[in-house]
Amino acid sequence: MEALSPEQKAFYEANGYLMLESRVPLSFIEEIRAEIGRFEAEAAGMTASNERLDLEDTHRPEAPRVRRIKLPHTISEPVARLMHSDHILAPARDLLGPDIRLHTTKLNMKSAGYGAAVEWHQDFAFYPHTNADVLAIGVLIDDLAPENGPLMVFPGSHKGPILDHFEDGVFVGAVDLAQEGFDVKDAAVLTGPAGSISIHHGHALHGSALNRSAKDRRMLFYEMMAADAFPIMGSGTTFGSLEDYNARMLCGQPTDRPRLEAVSARIPLPKPAKAGSIYEIQSGLKARAFERA
Repeated sequence: MEALSPEQKAFYEANGYLMLESRVPLSFIEEIRAEIGRFEAEAAGMTASNERLDLEDTHRPEAPRVRRIKLPHTISEPVARLMHSDHILAPARDLLGPDIRLHTTKLNMKSAGYGAAVEWHQDFAFYPHTNADVLAIGVLIDDLAPENGPLMVFPGSHKGPILDHFEDGVFVGAVDLAQEGFDVKDAAVLTGPAGSISIHHGHALHGSALNRSAKDRRMLFYEMMAADAFPIMGSGTTFGSLEDYNARMLCGQPTDRPRLEAVSARIPLPKPAKAGSIYEIQSGLKARAFERA
């Protein structure tokens, strides 16, 4: 064990999530905040989302509102440097083992007053793999409090099946809590100071509300899996060649031998007509849990 205590690992295994307070030095956080300012300036004048920035529905060129920075590790040196640091990888290795591959990164902005909600979902529904050693690490760029749209997770939901993320036979990337027998009052609310990290299992049911507070809730996510977890055909994880896939190794050694386990999975197809970011995919959900801006 590099970073976690036996009690912390046992908590994660029992509940499917974990919070580590003040894990990332604030010097890193300040660098990333400066990068966010650079991307917000880039959004001024934009009329539609592009391959770098996903815009809020209420965005206007003269009043830019960025919903998500896409693949920030490819366009921000501090984000890439943090991703390869032991601040992130040491606890990941404690949970996944020494060989870890990157799935994706994203920086969800959830700005004060209008930051979009993310409906209840399981990450594994978007990208099923041959085994369940899949997780996401979230870095708190701002202090995270109950009023500014924190991440919420249903404890123990990672031990259950992948739920129904479909509407009228089309993948909408979200579940109807009432239909699945969940009550929001049972969800854990993950809060903490800037520099803290959350870790949640790929099967854990989670979501976050609209941010109507006066405080930003920006959160950087690194999603990763054990190197021997390979995407099932039709998964949201794609790669052009084995060399390309091996280039995503964050630490340890790659393998071409998938580890096969009896996982709960449903292929996330067919996709909706508007199938970009999770916000766009979830726009087809009829029974929404959270209000929209």
